[in-house]
Amino acid sequence: MPASTLFTNVRILDGTGAMPVTGSVLVEGNRIRAVGRSTAAIAPGGATVIDGAGATLMPGMCEAHTHFSWNDAATLAGIQTMPLEEHVLWCAKVAKRYLEAGFTSCVGAACAKPRLDVVIRNAINSGQIPGPRYLAASQEITVLGGLGDETLPHLPFPEFSFGVNISGAEEMRKAVRLFLKYGVDSIKLNLSGDNFVPDAPAETTWMSDAEVAAAMEEVRVRGKRGTAHARSAASVKQSLRHGIEVIYHASYTDEETLDMLEEAKDRVFVAPGIAIIYAMLHEAEAYGITNAKAVAMGYQHEWDHAIESLKAMHKRGVRILFGGDYGFAMTPHCQNARDLEFFVKYLGFTPAEAIRCATVYGGQIMMKGKELGQIKEGYLADLLLVDGDPLADIAILRDPKRMLAVMKDGVFAKTPPVDAGAFGRQPAWSRAA
Repeated sequence: MPASTLFTNVRILDGTGAMPVTGSVLVEGNRIRAVGRSTAAIAPGGATVIDGAGATLMPGMCEAHTHFSWNDAATLAGIQTMPLEEHVLWCAKVAKRYLEAGFTSCVGAACAKPRLDVVIRNAINSGQIPGPRYLAASQEITVLGGLGDETLPHLPFPEFSFGVNISGAEEMRKAVRLFLKYGVDSIKLNLSGDNFVPDAPAETTWMSDAEVAAAMEEVRVRGKRGTAHARSAASVKQSLRHGIEVIYHASYTDEETLDMLEEAKDRVFVAPGIAIIYAMLHEAEAYGITNAKAVAMGYQHEWDHAIESLKAMHKRGVRILFGGDYGFAMTPHCQNARDLEFFVKYLGFTPAEAIRCATVYGGQIMMKGKELGQIKEGYLADLLLVDGDPLADIAILRDPKRMLAVMKDGVFAKTPPVDAGAFGRQPAWSRAA
């Protein structure tokens, strides 16, 4: 008989945008067996009973633009020069931290060395290391002069450049086939530039249609997914023309771009990662980037356009997901839920809408939309017991200490405390007779 856990006396925030209700949730094995308003639900014999003392029970969050291998450096070269062996250990440590911080699913958005994401995903899936459900990405594929063209000849292996440089459709096929051979879930293409790179700013577009078409032909043949770094309007349109499903950033749009996004809203996801732009403008002085320098680099211009673009997408029903580019010195790991605060403060989302971006949309981008991302009978038991009310103060979701318990696939990754008096509540747990 599968193990059972009963959460009682919890505020159930189901992730759909509905208002929370007080009740109980029964988990059997790795699935949610029952959801009820009654706090007097009877647990089956031998179940673990968690009295939540009024804490919020919500679905685990999905980070849609994850870089486990970004190592808190302030530059791309700083990320890349970590030796391979240490880099694997770093990724394993970060994966565990994400899970304990409430991110029960993560979508890899590029790794720093060819097989890092695949190795970490496989280790999580086999139980060697703790971590979220994970979709593994390739390295960033770029062209000479574009974002990721960071040739570092002093490294021990030349293939350990930050991105993989290609020129032409046949070189693209070779690079994509290599990553597919490694077993990635997605191929990452750097279509636009980025203000992080002086000679390739965000509004520039670098890859040819022939190169993108070759990549996506290979991706489709093997049933995988294409993702794109696409800040410029031209690169967003290019993504949509070629069937790319996950668009990162989309800072610049025009009316045609917005029309195309709306038409494809049931197929595509946008993960803007706006916190990195904010951090470069206001929080990077310690790393040599003053506000004046960030403005000169183009970040204020991009911020202003990104806010308007994303507001327009939200009004048109485009699925916008949170997370992105955490793991730089100015955007430390496990503060990713800060994006939800920005969605509310700058993009006009309600707190419930923002949480839906991390839950319901998270299940969809993980390709498990009918069994992940909601508190619903039959769904996978990825759950968070949160100290406080995220609808009243969404900022609590980026405080790992407010995660009283984290459950992934029906198993506690972070066990609820017996005495949580420091949080103003005291959840109690016991074995049912």
